[in-house]
Amino acid sequence: MNSNDNVAVALHDLQVGQRVTLPDGSVLTLRDDIAFGHKVAVQAIAQGEKVLKYGLPIGSATSDIEAGEHVHVHNLKSDYVWSL
Repeated sequence: MNSNDNVAVALHDLQVGQRVTLPDGSVLTLRDDIAFGHKVAVQAIAQGEKVLKYGLPIGSATSDIEAGEHVHVHNLKSDYVWSL
């Protein structure tokens, strides 16, 4: 993680209600099941706010996201359009 990130990546499957300790020592209670490799919000992210992963923006929140919620295509859109 980067200290500016507002999401973290699950290193194994996580269960709703589980409490996880983040690298900064804070504790996060999960609001959703989070599958291995998927993202979880480590702080509240407002609709339209950039989602930061590994220090870089990966898209924008399409709705308000609470800390502990799954972050995926249902609440995140890419800001990048690729064309060939």
